[in-house]
Amino acid sequence: MNQPLFRAPRGTFDLIPPRGEAVLAVREAMAEPLSRAGFGYVETPSFEDTQLFVRGVGESTDVVTKEMYSFTTRGGDDVTLRPEGTAPVVRAALENGLHRGALPVKLWYSGSFYRYERPQKGRYRHFSQVGAETLGTEDPASDAEVIVLAMDAYRALGLTGVRLVINSLGSDESRPAYRAALQDFLRRLDLDDATAKRVEVNPLRVLDDKRPEIQAALADAPVIADFLSKGDRAHHDAVRTLLADAGVAFDDDPRLVRGLDYYTRTLFEFIHDGLGAAQSAIGGGGRYDGLAELIGGPRLPSVGWALGVDRTLLAIEAEGLPLPGTAGVDVYAVPLGEAAAARLFGVVTELRRAGVRADLAVGGRGLKGAMKAADRSGAQVAIVVGERDLADGVAQVKDLGTGDQRPVPLADLVTTLSAALDS
Repeated sequence: MNQPLFRAPRGTFDLIPPRGEAVLAVREAMAEPLSRAGFGYVETPSFEDTQLFVRGVGESTDVVTKEMYSFTTRGGDDVTLRPEGTAPVVRAALENGLHRGALPVKLWYSGSFYRYERPQKGRYRHFSQVGAETLGTEDPASDAEVIVLAMDAYRALGLTGVRLVINSLGSDESRPAYRAALQDFLRRLDLDDATAKRVEVNPLRVLDDKRPEIQAALADAPVIADFLSKGDRAHHDAVRTLLADAGVAFDDDPRLVRGLDYYTRTLFEFIHDGLGAAQSAIGGGGRYDGLAELIGGPRLPSVGWALGVDRTLLAIEAEGLPLPGTAGVDVYAVPLGEAAAARLFGVVTELRRAGVRADLAVGGRGLKGAMKAADRSGAQVAIVVGERDLADGVAQVKDLGTGDQRPVPLADLVTTLSAALDS
């Protein structure tokens, strides 16, 4: 009896063509502005010491209390599949002494992340992000820079419906007074026991509660903007001015919070309304001046973001744009017979080495089936070689758009096709 077919775990999915190529193209589009701005690539392990996230992300956050994939290894180590990328990047920078060199350090990363969430469209248990982090500076220009680079990436992908919303969570100069005022307001509400406990541990987490009844109760809650110190307000105003000067539109959202505890001062999200309210944030980030200290390092004020690759693809589809990176090949070679197959194998290899995207019909399929495969490949040109063509030293080159066909000497084939496809 055959064994049942294994399936991807619930809340995950496989990337197969053409969507796999689209994911790669989105990652490349997000990385390109970062590379031009001097960001270097960093890659961290897919799992880390569990305490890195407990201390860095925040013990009272939903990420830590409900969503982490944590386990004990055979050697007795408590580890967690990374639910986010910032804490691991800061850990790697500190461990490798990057903070002891010239500052700021500008890094970017790309990878898979894991959270135990209720699966739905746009919210998965295994998801892909590209992130950027600028470590070691309090300059508001760095806040504005990373935001502009993200908007440039979305623009390069053709997206026009991305909205930027920003806020300031203040620093240690502003937070104590705001925390006290917020707790005083929240204690007067009729809250369930778990939420009431959260009020005492971290009242900002209550602001991130998405339940409609909680959001309704928070309508008159105090906002951090009314408690910002002179320095925090000046920092936020500088970021806003720089964004405006760069031609980046934004909306102020005084109630914006995010689900991670390390944020200070600048906070932002990239919103796309075509995805529905629950998944409308396709990226976001902010400043995290105290994170390095939380995980055992020196003070290292920093700012960064993570952009969701999966949700960005959904935004592209919501706008009716073609999936990026799915153009297929330029040339499709069709051999008729074993001798032709051997000769065209070498031709296709040369074309690829010359930078031409090329494919070869294999398996001895007939001309009709091979030409159907050529059409499906997206190729502009088909090369057909049979026994008589070999004897004459030519290949039949067919333009799959117009149907025009002409013989080209085999010796000139790579040069001819390379020049034609470049023109």
